[in-house]
Amino acid sequence: MSEGALVSLVAMIGWLVLMVFGYRSYRVDGRKTLSMVMIWLGIFIFVILAFTWFS
Repeated sequence: MSEGALVSLVAMIGWLVLMVFGYRSYRVDGRKTLSMVMIWLGIFIFVILAFTWFS
């Protein structure tokens, strides 16, 4: 792994940790979080399938 890739990986992990702590500050319960994750996954899968179907 190159030095640039390592720096990018560390920065990405740092932003992910910052995002998780920011999300947890809203105190959303686990069931609501899982529901939102499933909805967003469905949206992304739908868009990916639509682009692959029509291209």
